[in-house]
Amino acid sequence: MLHADTRNKFLAVFEGIREELVVHMKSKKMPEDAIAWFNENLIYNVPGGKLNRGVSVVDTVTILLNRPPTDDEYFKAALLGWCIELLQAFFLVSDDIMDGSISRRGQPCWYRVSNVKGLGKVHNVAINDSCMLEGAIYHILKNHFRCESYYVDLLELFQEVTYKTEMGQLVDQITAPEGNIDIGKYTLPKHTFIVRYKTAYYSFYLSVALAMRMCGVPDVYELNGKTVEPYKEADRILIPMGEFFQVQDDYLDYHGTEAQIGKIGTDIIDGKCSWCVCTALAHGTDMQKRFLFENYGKKGPDQAAREQAVKDMYNDEQGLNIPKHYEEYSKNTVAEINSMIELVPEPGAQDELRGDRLRRDVFRAFLSKITDRTA
Repeated sequence: MLHADTRNKFLAVFEGIREELVVHMKSKKMPEDAIAWFNENLIYNVPGGKLNRGVSVVDTVTILLNRPPTDDEYFKAALLGWCIELLQAFFLVSDDIMDGSISRRGQPCWYRVSNVKGLGKVHNVAINDSCMLEGAIYHILKNHFRCESYYVDLLELFQEVTYKTEMGQLVDQITAPEGNIDIGKYTLPKHTFIVRYKTAYYSFYLSVALAMRMCGVPDVYELNGKTVEPYKEADRILIPMGEFFQVQDDYLDYHGTEAQIGKIGTDIIDGKCSWCVCTALAHGTDMQKRFLFENYGKKGPDQAAREQAVKDMYNDEQGLNIPKHYEEYSKNTVAEINSMIELVPEPGAQDELRGDRLRRDVFRAFLSKITDRTA
């Protein structure tokens, strides 16, 4: 959970971004109802989450600089952070439509909103709304970073990470197509592939890579006689960390409450290729696997009962005991990630004030945010 002062300072930058985007709409002579709709789209979908992805850009810049950022440095880092939050909103609005989800962040999914400030229901307009959230990213980048030497690097990062995320979403969607679920396709390696592409790049790698570009961290440098490739180092650590984060999400989808996670978990009813079902299939008996084939992802009048039956099987301490598997997985994964962090070449005292060198604390800060999380 972000400290209130940290969150409020970051949110203040969003207000400026929102006003800037609305002014741009007005400058293009957009009708008043379209401007009001877009404004509501921004307010409803962008600032309501935990904001960890966006604030992590600011945190990473602070760690790399090894000092508090100036006002200008903070503003630029926060702008990049909000671009990630816009990207997150784009993904979530469209993902909720594809999954037929009910709620998000404790409120109805955007496409289910029945009335937008008296302008009508959202429904399929949400498809275009999600695209506008993505488009806003590039407007902000052009407005504020076009004169920076790293502008093209920012554009490439957003474009590459977006494409990778969409590749992961594609595999996720065709692995578990609506109305034609075949959990025989579900394996832990398949799950790993999906979550690395669908979640890890935009939720973990992007925040750090943007901060590194802003601080002038080069693609390669020499340190204590060793050649360091910092972006490869970041990828090596942050992608497994993102996988861990998604496994946590999968576990909380079945084991957490709506009050905890801000949404109604639907992975079992939707037949998602979740870590939980992949683990159950990997460790279950033939009878337990047959039960999953008969009940997992089966929609209909009795879907709630089937969902509860699957949860009961997951929870059986004498049987599958998914909570125990999760506890073991979490403990081992945190230890492995900490070991990887220790291998990152660390700047010496002579480089104490340099902001263009990778530091282990970047990764430690990220890991501390997600270890033992319950939401």
